[in-house]
Amino acid sequence: MHARVRTACAALVVLGLAAGPLAGAAAASPATTVVRTADGPNAEALRAAIADLPDKNATAALVRVGGTGGSWHGSAGVRDLTTGRAALEHGRFRAGSTTKVVTAAVVLQLAAEGEVDLDGHVQTYLPGLLSDDFDPITVRQLLTFTSGLQPGISLGDADGEGFENRYKTLTPEEVVASSVTKGPAFDPGRRQAYGNIDYTVLGMLIEKVTDDSYEHQAAIRIFKPLGMQHTSFPCGSDPRIHGPHNRGYQKLTDGRLVDATEWNMSDRWAAGDMISTTADLERLLLGLFRGKVVPQPLLKKEMLTLPKVEEGEPTMSAGLQYYSKDGLILWLKSGSRPGYRTVIATTPDLSRTLVHSINATDAKAVAMNPVEERILRAAFGF
Repeated sequence: MHARVRTACAALVVLGLAAGPLAGAAAASPATTVVRTADGPNAEALRAAIADLPDKNATAALVRVGGTGGSWHGSAGVRDLTTGRAALEHGRFRAGSTTKVVTAAVVLQLAAEGEVDLDGHVQTYLPGLLSDDFDPITVRQLLTFTSGLQPGISLGDADGEGFENRYKTLTPEEVVASSVTKGPAFDPGRRQAYGNIDYTVLGMLIEKVTDDSYEHQAAIRIFKPLGMQHTSFPCGSDPRIHGPHNRGYQKLTDGRLVDATEWNMSDRWAAGDMISTTADLERLLLGLFRGKVVPQPLLKKEMLTLPKVEEGEPTMSAGLQYYSKDGLILWLKSGSRPGYRTVIATTPDLSRTLVHSINATDAKAVAMNPVEERILRAAFGF
């Protein structure tokens, strides 16, 4: 198995706490900035969507809405439940699976350069990674979650119940090895099954092809060209968010609300380890859809087209999700880690864009967070 290298840390620049009722925390009024024309963002609806934070569903929200009709950005809630200070609008946060957009973009750049064949096999690029139980899996099948790889081991449930293990390290190599031991879940290309494992393998592929760290490749190919100065990855197993940030809280099944800000996310890596800001993720969204990140032909073919599968209806392309309702079409990606819930979304023509980060108290809940739902409705008018 290819050994990961660490040429540089990309980081720029409590524990077990049982918090009291959210209703007792000092509320902070939404801080907003508006540039609007007749068809621009509905500033009143957006302010109302986040006005009552903190509440039982979230302690803070950071929102940016843009497009051809103008822009709006604002924040509400508190920086932390202890002091009740107003939330930092430009604070950093764990961006979760929006990391996959970056990973997909790096792979597609390598494909455009002729360094990666999307129809080439994982077994060719990473010999010995998979056992003989696996049929050939293409790079494209990793990108579109159609590989048939099973999830690997974790240090706890995704809903935050890994809290007691938050300082332990589980490497991507260990995660992939445990997935391989399980064998395939289905034949490659048969259906789509969203998960982190495909993008963990893609991170390994990027390192093997470039002979460089995944983090450095993301920085020089995506972050620096787009001016994403406040986006980074943790240094190895560092559990902290460096720089100004709002604290994240997670509700556990025993009823405790714990401070989940510090958490070793090393096992998420190229699938969900990124730390960013709403302004930086807006730069990513705009740069991507303007063809500044992935060449337009590959962007359209791989990121704005759903794969064909034998069973079921896919919703994910290479790193993005397709959403359609009442004539509205969106391409989006969500991400969630304990204490933090993020969404980036846009219409295909960038006429309306949204980036938000919510300090959700149950970021991995199956049902949509009510705060997030209000923001989406206010941003896109549905």
